[in-house]
Amino acid sequence: MERAQLARALVKAARLKGRFRLRSGAVSDTYFDKYRFESDPALLAEVARHLAPLLPPPAEAELLAGLELGGVPLAVLLSQHTGRPAVFVRKRAKPYGTARLAEGCEIEARRLCMIEDVVTSGGQAVLSAQELRQRGARVACALCVVDREAGGAEALRAEGVELRALFRASELAE
Repeated sequence: MERAQLARALVKAARLKGRFRLRSGAVSDTYFDKYRFESDPALLAEVARHLAPLLPPPAEAELLAGLELGGVPLAVLLSQHTGRPAVFVRKRAKPYGTARLAEGCEIEARRLCMIEDVVTSGGQAVLSAQELRQRGARVACALCVVDREAGGAEALRAEGVELRALFRASELAE
């Protein structure tokens, strides 16, 4: 599937019209419901195939850090495509058992690329980058399917994290 075909398929599957409150608190008349494409195996595979070339080289991003919840399936498929290990990053470290923020392999002193589905203000990605760094990870890159172009790239850049988006919201507009 070509990139333009993928854009059309994503819009058809996941763009909703209505009144939606976003995580950032903003209200939007369009909503990109990532679960509608993440639950479709064929569409998810195409998204991962197109995302893979956007990843930095392994020396700069040895681990794929899938952010809860939507980044996890993307990280799993990207791991399959690239052979790079994935870790699964919670919004908060669990208070029991291993009490980890990131599940999977060790992250200390490792270079991570955070994997996210849709970035709006970048709030959760910024918090995740800070938390991962507090645990010794090196985070310089984040990859997403859709950048809503609502300040997320700038917020991440202020944290020293480059956002690479497969699509910008303006590319998926009617």
